[in-house]
Amino acid sequence: MRAILLMTIGAALGCGVPGAAGAGENSAPGNPGTIHVNAVRDAEARKYKVIVAGMDAFEKHRRLAPAVDALRFRVERRRQADTGLAPVARLEGDEGFVLPLLLDAEGEILMPRSEPALDANSELVLNQKRRDYRIEPSVRTPGLPEHVRRLGDLRLECQVRVAMAKEEIGLMWTLTINSLLLSSDWCGFMKDKKARFTYRAAHTIGKAYLEDGARSGNIEFSGKTYSVPLYDSRWSDDALIQFEFAPATGITGTADETPRTGP
Repeated sequence: MRAILLMTIGAALGCGVPGAAGAGENSAPGNPGTIHVNAVRDAEARKYKVIVAGMDAFEKHRRLAPAVDALRFRVERRRQADTGLAPVARLEGDEGFVLPLLLDAEGEILMPRSEPALDANSELVLNQKRRDYRIEPSVRTPGLPEHVRRLGDLRLECQVRVAMAKEEIGLMWTLTINSLLLSSDWCGFMKDKKARFTYRAAHTIGKAYLEDGARSGNIEFSGKTYSVPLYDSRWSDDALIQFEFAPATGITGTADETPRTGP
């Protein structure tokens, strides 16, 4: 039963358990005035009310990452695919409601709060197929280099994902999982020191470890994925996950493709 619960929560949060795939690469910015989002079949979309639940959780738990000014949503590539379209996002709702959204240079969206969008039962829609891209919450302390992640940021991201998952699955399933966990704090359930969340780095990892003041410890990794003790209380929110990326070799390729030998 415990393994089933871990897999269920990991799937709901989108960050998985050891061995599961993590996030893809960030997309390039787009111009919401140039491409018709509704022209794409099976487009990636998320309910705006689900996003608002995540924004509310961010405000409630933002002490975990006090330097992060706002919750953002990143456009992630699930697989390498040449769609011929730059990613473009907007809110679409009933009676023709449309609110264009800007993607920044990192492929992230700073989501506005909009009562009209809620009233219109809006969705955040991307002009990309869901099999190619997805939209995920992003919490990252500014100023950290690419090879460093802060544990408190990941903890806050967990709270956001939980709030969004609960809104998506509805009250009945939320109460069912609460009763099985004997807690409404799904992130807190992971305080077991053996539990891990799996994430994905930007590059292949050669070495990965946690640093918290004078204390350090190795963490598990494989390829671009790494597993962290997200709610092990022995590590503070300011603990840093440090990566040493593997050096480039004669093997070339792109994310989620089988590498080929370079010329």
